[in-house]
Amino acid sequence: MINPLAPIGRGTLAALAETGRFSLFATRAAASVFSPPFFLGQFARQCLQIGYFSLPVIGLTAVFIGAALALNIYVGGARFNAEQFVPNIVVLGITRELGPVLAGLMLAGRVSAGIAAEIGTMRVTEQIDAMNTLSTDPFKFLIAPRVLAATLTLPLLVIIADIIGVMGGYLVAVNSLGFNGATYLRNTIDFLEVQDVVIGLVKAAVFGFIIASMGAYQGYNSSGGALGVGRATTNAVVGAIVLILAVNYLITAFFVE
Repeated sequence: MINPLAPIGRGTLAALAETGRFSLFATRAAASVFSPPFFLGQFARQCLQIGYFSLPVIGLTAVFIGAALALNIYVGGARFNAEQFVPNIVVLGITRELGPVLAGLMLAGRVSAGIAAEIGTMRVTEQIDAMNTLSTDPFKFLIAPRVLAATLTLPLLVIIADIIGVMGGYLVAVNSLGFNGATYLRNTIDFLEVQDVVIGLVKAAVFGFIIASMGAYQGYNSSGGALGVGRATTNAVVGAIVLILAVNYLITAFFVE
């Protein structure tokens, strides 16, 4: 009678142990950000890799999401003669929810996988062991710059995504749905509150930390050659996405209450 429950117990204990290991790793990574030495060259390089080179994919995602959101809200609003609320709901949905979440998911696929592959390759080729031999802390040289860069650049990317997403909704509403451009923009600006933008930026900073920490954690603990690096890359993306969705709910519930 007990044996059928044994796999469930083992799986639960393994999940809790992995959660604990990741929490300790993320705590050490965060502490490394604030303690010297600081590798500013590595930080600048990571800002370029994580932030600047992610702009095209974030921008394309935002404009299409904004356009699709406007169309769907118009269809739903037309059933209740509430089409005039399209600009209000578009700006609210993008700034509070879709902007940070979709930017985080796109960055998880691009950045978290890249960090896991890069650090994982260094781990299996014993480059990290060589750094320890040379008295260079891998957390300060490899992990802290990536975590700090992702935490700081993702809010900037979300601001850009919010603007592009709202303009995507504006273009569809004005050119396809018959809205007046000036009225649409005025309703958008009047309805938007500072708190809406702040909530989105808080989410973005937390998501950036999760993305970089998960990628670094999986890469740092990878083993088994190329197969292990591939497994670490997959786990980094899946783990980052799951954490982003879970933490998004917690942050939203906190601000709503």
